[in-house]
Amino acid sequence: QVQLVESGGGLVQSWGSLGLSCTASGIIFSISVMGWYRPAPGKQRELVATITSGGSTNLADSVKGRFTISRDNAKNTVYLQMNSLKPEDTAVYYCNAGVSSVSGFRNYWGPGTQVTVSS
Repeated sequence: QVQLVESGGGLVQSWGSLGLSCTASGIIFSISVMGWYRPAPGKQRELVATITSGGSTNLADSVKGRFTISRDNAKNTVYLQMNSLKPEDTAVYYCNAGVSSVSGFRNYWGPGTQVTVSS
């Protein structure tokens, strides 16, 4: 029913910028929180940034001042603008969204998009 697809990943040099997009498709009633996650070394996925349908944001301390999250509710799309990238930002970035559909309410994950920051 519902799918999330990310785009915008790639290879960039340190101090460079990348913009990620994630779009939810399917028969969607509403989307509450959308966000971006990445795996930490030796750990499960950690929060990078989230944004509610009303525009409230939550960013990890490690990306505050560098990353900006935004969304277009009409397009069911969330964006992550990443500036001043560091090699430690290298990761697969996963999109997550809380979606209400005919299947009820649940979280969905995208397949991920690779971001690689070279030194």
